[in-house]
Amino acid sequence: MSELQLIQQCLTKDNKAQNELYNRYAPKMFIVCQRYAKSSCDAEDIMQDGFIKVFRYLSDFQFNGSFEGWIRRIMITTALNYYKRKRIYQNEAELTYQPEAIVSEQHVISNIVQEELLTLVKKLPKGYQTVFSLNSIDGYTHKEISEILHISINTSKSQLNRARQSLQKQLFYIDQFADNPKHLQSA
Repeated sequence: MSELQLIQQCLTKDNKAQNELYNRYAPKMFIVCQRYAKSSCDAEDIMQDGFIKVFRYLSDFQFNGSFEGWIRRIMITTALNYYKRKRIYQNEAELTYQPEAIVSEQHVISNIVQEELLTLVKKLPKGYQTVFSLNSIDGYTHKEISEILHISINTSKSQLNRARQSLQKQLFYIDQFADNPKHLQSA
């Protein structure tokens, strides 16, 4: 069944079509939700809430872009609102902009697999983690991030820069000790 046919059937409240849509997109969307969640349990809750919104607002999809991208935006917004609602997410203090790090982001990302990156990103402070995920993984601009998170553009840039620096330090540590495991035993 094509994507268009699936969407049209879902709009008629066809449970079988809704189940098919969920099964088609849930694996990818769970990965998106994990990037913003504090735990797998939270990621599951976020994804469920997100799919409820997908079905509720499906008639608003205009077919102007990628349907998967539309769903992804809903999941990201749901994830961010999930923690705001639970009062877990706290606005980071205003920070000043710092110049870009020396090692490019593409270099960092290309040297590790997605699971390793997700593990390293999860170790970042929440503000760094959120801005890094929104910008580097999901492609939001600093202006969009500032509007979503209610922070200044400079704070977004600073958070991204600090996230990159932190990831570079973690990668440097991994690279330094990967070839010499004796250092890891004494650490």
